[in-house]
Amino acid sequence: MLHATPADALIDQPRRIAADGLAPGEEVLLSSRTVRGPGIVWTAQVRLRADAQGSVDLERDAPVEGSYQGVAPMGLVWSQAPERAGAPREVFAAEPAAPLRTSLTLQRADGSTWSAEFVQRLAGPGVTRREIRDQGLSATLFLPPGPGPHPAVMVLNGSGGGINEPRAALYASHGYAALALGYFKSPGRPDHISDTHLEYFETALQWLHAEVRPLGGFVALSGQSRGGELVLLLASLFPELVSAVIGYVPGAVVHSAQNACNPANGPDSRNGPAWIFRGQPLPHLWQDNRTATWAPWDEGPEPRRHANALLTALQDADAVERARIRVERIRGPVLLLSASDDGSWPSSLYCAMVAERLAAHGHAWPVQHLDFAGAGHAIVFPTVPTTQLVYAHPVSGRLSTTGGAPAPNAHADAASWAGVRDFLQQATQHLRTTP
Repeated sequence: MLHATPADALIDQPRRIAADGLAPGEEVLLSSRTVRGPGIVWTAQVRLRADAQGSVDLERDAPVEGSYQGVAPMGLVWSQAPERAGAPREVFAAEPAAPLRTSLTLQRADGSTWSAEFVQRLAGPGVTRREIRDQGLSATLFLPPGPGPHPAVMVLNGSGGGINEPRAALYASHGYAALALGYFKSPGRPDHISDTHLEYFETALQWLHAEVRPLGGFVALSGQSRGGELVLLLASLFPELVSAVIGYVPGAVVHSAQNACNPANGPDSRNGPAWIFRGQPLPHLWQDNRTATWAPWDEGPEPRRHANALLTALQDADAVERARIRVERIRGPVLLLSASDDGSWPSSLYCAMVAERLAAHGHAWPVQHLDFAGAGHAIVFPTVPTTQLVYAHPVSGRLSTTGGAPAPNAHADAASWAGVRDFLQQATQHLRTTP
């Protein structure tokens, strides 16, 4: 009577959630429940009215009231919020890349209940997981089923650090050898982003080429936030090792250590370097900047918008030029994903800066920029909760907002992932068709 189909599939596959056998016009309460992160229960609920045939269908029906508005087939997932106030905002399972089980309950007017369940998987059938600690690397490798070779993607997290296993597992589920690389706050690595040596990433790229031997030597970089800054930077420094770039809300300039800095470096540590290359710190936006001030961040109302401080720094054209990533050195297609209400930094502006510079230098490969109106910094992939807009930064502890709103964030999650899959398919098409 209540069903979710398909009942077991990858997380990016939409489900049809519907119920039949109700009284015409009957109002019902439909709720979802998922255990995420460290055993935290996330829930959502909507009140629906059955049609003349006694059915409700989330692909067709908008709620009378509830956790979301309008027709949204997967609204009962992206509108979920933790039951306990102040709970961790981690939306995946406690075990990296583990499947998520969501239970559905429909409560009828007479008090009776119906139930159903569906499973969202990050790793599809036959995907294998292997921890990598070779040559000082802190990474996890996910491989698709079959002997290969497969095109490869290296995945980098942002200022929260850690190893982004969920995204790498999903890449592998769609046919890519995916290396999720940690560079701080991961086993064997420092706890902060300060003074990260870029040769570490060069080693990872060389390892991926030598050990995985990707199809046609194809290695794409996929990074989020500071990881988005990194993928553009790495592709400009090591163009011979990088075939394509996917920048999720990336930066167009080199930034300082910012909120992920090492406080042991002193009171000015957030203005210290994040990246060291060939023994020298890279020039960054805050360095010798005549207009930069942290006041909009330090003194602004909570939840603070980190982007407001960065906008002051971008007013110094000379500092911007010194810190600008030399993206014209990239040798491959580039996909840029940004959000117009990004509270962390001005990703729409940054992506426009990157696209303009590539065009000005006659970049020989395709460049795409997908800018999502009303969305915030936390663009992930379908279908995950998008309600936790305010959070304490995992390194600095400061209360801030990523911006956006749940519905446009959910749209950005879905549309960005469709764009990424299409981008990679186009970038690797010649590899798959060559005998």
